[in-house]
Amino acid sequence: MATSAETIKSEYPLPAYNYRVSIGVDTLAFSEVNGLSIEYEPVTYRHGLSFFEGDTHLPGKRQPVNVRLSRGIKLGGDYLFSWINSIRLTSVEKEDVTIDLCDEGGNPVISWVIRNAFPTKLDAPGFDANTNEVAIETLELRGSEITITYH
Repeated sequence: MATSAETIKSEYPLPAYNYRVSIGVDTLAFSEVNGLSIEYEPVTYRHGLSFFEGDTHLPGKRQPVNVRLSRGIKLGGDYLFSWINSIRLTSVEKEDVTIDLCDEGGNPVISWVIRNAFPTKLDAPGFDANTNEVAIETLELRGSEITITYH
């Protein structure tokens, strides 16, 4: 069965390794992104005759978005530390965070935008003298909502 390059490009799943992350107007390199999910808290409604008909389950409040971004530490890369260090009591710089899944030409195919995101945790890497692994820092963000755009 012969398949053309256009058919492969339009029908095969996209690889997950070609993406970019933008925080506000800055584009940063991350080795891993996790937590791009939309979730609703389920609500169980039990009316007076529930023993005859059973419970009713409904979608409730939309949950905030919790995202984890991981990247290798490099010299002069204090952007994440500066952002989380800018937090003061009830005051934080919120940014829109965009994750673009790109095609082989680097063009965005799908974009996830986390609105009003702010850092909640910055993890330093673990240190082990017996390995030669890259030092990875992890930033956890919380956003108000996520939107998905298919280009």
